[in-house]
Amino acid sequence: MQLSDIRNPAERNKLILAAVLGLVALLFLWWTLFGFGTSNTPPKTGAKATPSPSSRTVATNSPQNIVDLKGADLEQLQPINVKYANVATQEARRNIFVYYEPPPKPSPVPSVAVATPTPVPPVLLAGVSPSNVYAKTGDFSLEVTGDKFTPQLRVVLDGTQLQTRYVGPQQLSASVPAALIANPGSRQVQVRSADGNLYSNATSISVAAPPTPNYSYIGILGTRRHIDTAILLDKNSKETINVQRGDLVSGRFRVTSISEKEIVFVDNTLKIKHSLSLTNQGDRNSPNQRPTPKVDSEDDEP
Repeated sequence: MQLSDIRNPAERNKLILAAVLGLVALLFLWWTLFGFGTSNTPPKTGAKATPSPSSRTVATNSPQNIVDLKGADLEQLQPINVKYANVATQEARRNIFVYYEPPPKPSPVPSVAVATPTPVPPVLLAGVSPSNVYAKTGDFSLEVTGDKFTPQLRVVLDGTQLQTRYVGPQQLSASVPAALIANPGSRQVQVRSADGNLYSNATSISVAAPPTPNYSYIGILGTRRHIDTAILLDKNSKETINVQRGDLVSGRFRVTSISEKEIVFVDNTLKIKHSLSLTNQGDRNSPNQRPTPKVDSEDDEP
């Protein structure tokens, strides 16, 4: 590196200018960092940043030094005298007849159960024949009509499986024993398989009480040949009639047996047996109620 020649006026002027510029730069840097007075202004180290709201709050709430307070600030720090007025309020009056009444208990709201829809049976039961029978009758055949019948289906009467004959996909025939209709009432009929997979809707047949003789057995007349005559009292007309074995009463009931204890009828239509016990419902002063002595012969001829 070649050194400058101080004796050269041009070089010397350059050196002096460089020294002056360096001194000016040092002064400017000192003024920027430290300043030349007693001001407590913090040095500026770059671009001025915008204070955030949080920094403003901290600066506002931070305590101030006595040196930083100005004359206007001292006036704001004067104490404020607040006078509170004591207002006398009158005590509320009480009504001794007013008392607390608890609210009535809410009445329970009945819950409405939602009915579950019944599934449609896979087999249809349309009807039965006969649908009305009399109690105490004998065995009879029950014809069942519907749809989708199979040979595996059986007719069920009040939970009792009947002997069933498959006629076709729309008809079945079952034999009903007399023991299942011994008493009056309603009987439920259904068609289903033994495993329960196939079943039908249910229907019913009505078992009615059979007609009975509307008479009372009130007396008997006997002969030596044991051809007895029974005395009957009509419950409606209160008239008495005399009947013997084989007679037809009310056009329906056949007299089959007469004894001192009871009289037996048989319904000619339903073939049902009815028994009437000997009673004292008739007039005790009636000659029909008096015992009739048996005679030795039917007439007085020798």
